This record gives sequence, C-alpha cells and structure tokens, in this order.
Amino acid sequence: MTARVSGADGRRAAVLGHPVAHSLSPVLHRAAYAALGLEDWRYDALDVTEDQLRGVVDGLDHGWAGLSLTMPLKQTVIPMLDHVDPLAEVTGAVNTVVVQRVGSGVSLVGANTDVHGLVTALREGLAAQGIAEAASMAVAGAGTQQPRGSAVVLGAGATAASTLAGLAELGYPEVDVFVRSLARTGELQRAAHRMGVSPRFHTLAGAAAAMVEADLVVSTLPAHGADDLAREVGSIVAARPSDGARASGLGVLLDVAYEPRRTALAAAWRDAGGASVGGERMLLHQAVEQVRLMTGRAAPVDAMSAALSAAMPA
Repeated sequence: MTARVSGADGRRAAVLGHPVAHSLSPVLHRAAYAALGLEDWRYDALDVTEDQLRGVVDGLDHGWAGLSLTMPLKQTVIPMLDHVDPLAEVTGAVNTVVVQRVGSGVSLVGANTDVHGLVTALREGLAAQGIAEAASMAVAGAGTQQPRGSAVVLGAGATAASTLAGLAELGYPEVDVFVRSLARTGELQRAAHRMGVSPRFHTLAGAAAAMVEADLVVSTLPAHGADDLAREVGSIVAARPSDGARASGLGVLLDVAYEPRRTALAAAWRDAGGASVGGERMLLHQAVEQVRLMTGRAAPVDAMSAALSAAMPA
C-alpha cells in the first residue's frame, strides 16, 4: 500500500480495518451518495493494519471527506488527529475521521458515531416493546436523568466503551460488565471514570445468570463470541419456573455482531421469549451520522436501510 492515497477525483471516503472485506459500510455510504446525488463521490474498503495507519492518515488531502474506522484502529488513530470531539475523547474510541479543508491543508477531526448508532438502535428496540419511557431520555427534575433498570454489557473493547456512554444517555448509569479477562479492563475502566459511571466488572463465567435477570443486555463480543452464552441462557430459562414476573421472559438484547444476521445469542434470546435488536441497526445508524458529518447534509436513512437489508442474507 502506498503511504499517500489521493482522493483528488471528487470527494472520497473509505472504511479502514483489518480485516475489512466483510464490511457493509460501502453499501451504506454508496447508497447515501446515490440518494443525495453525489455522483462524483466514492467510498472504498481498505485493508489497513495498525502499522500502516499512519501512512494513510498522513496522506489524506483535500479530495478526502473522511474515514470510517473499525477494529483495531479506533484507538490507534487518536494521536494522529488534529482534534477529537468530546464524545470520542471520553470514550477513548474514534470510529470516524472527518477531513476538514483549512486553507491549503486539511484538519483531521476524530468523532465517535458508535454511541449515536447504539442509542438509536436501542431506542428502536425499546419503543417496539412499548418501553417508551426508557426509549426517550427520561428527566427527573432540572436536567437530571432518572436511573433506569439493570443493564449488562458483554466485552471490554472500544465498542464496550461506547456502549457505556450510550447506556448512560439512556438512563442506565451503572451496569454490570462481563469480560473474558479482568486483567484487560484497564482502558474500559479509565473510560468509565471519564464518563462518571461506575460499572461492576466480572468474568464471563457468571454472565448468563445475570443476563436473564437484566432489563437490557448489550453484547459487544465478536461474531460467534457469545455462542456458548447462548446455550447457557437457553438452559437457564428452560430450567427456571415461570413466575409471570416478566411476560416476555427476558429483557431487550442488542447483539452488535451482525454476521450471521441472526446470531446464536439473538436466536436463543428470542426462543426464550426475549426481544432482540440486530447489530445491523447500530451499523446503520452510526453510518447515518457519519454521512451527515462527512457531507454536511442529512443522511437518507430510508435509502441506506433498504440497501443494507438487500445486502444482508435473510
């Protein structure tokens, strides 16, 4: 890969990651450009490792509108930027770089649209279950959010940090976080401290039991990373007596993984009576915000949603 990637022929954007061939971001952004009449814009998927990232970032010029970043680049990119917006700074995760033209040069601004994507997707799911109070930002008194019910987060990476910020916005300031290794939670604990939230950390060994009692569960584990938990959840629900305390059996689940479209965890959750929100909804809404930031125009949500649905297996 050459260090300098010119976008001089029209505005250009791309998703960067390693691996990245599976990304559906090009589907979403290209659909947006077509609907907005931006015929000279292009959006690509570039396989870029952490070691290669500096060369690509340094090569951004006036022809570029921005970058979408996936793992493992969301934290690596931060010291390479000119500015980082407050939300990205507090979460410690940048999934969007906006290229702003400044005189003969450019200024690179890091943003986090994962929080927007997660919050919007969860509000859709909560509203669909008639949980309108939780779906909107409930306020108790002068600007003080009223705490909601219990929440569980699976995973400790950059998306987990965005999840903590999103749950705080929805009124879940304290959550239980389940991770593979407690020794690897340092970054997430520091992000939580910057947000002013106090998650409780546990190993995955106790996750399934906590999940079936929670009002809201967000899995940030990679594809198939929660398959064992799916089996545990099914066994726990099958073994416990029905007391009628919760008509649906379980709370609401968002599994950020979207390949396969219906993950093992989401399938087990629905089979046990719970409601699940597909990770593709978070993907859609974080891209909607990216399009707005990069083009300066309102994103065509319906066109993007239709393109995403068409690109994913049923």
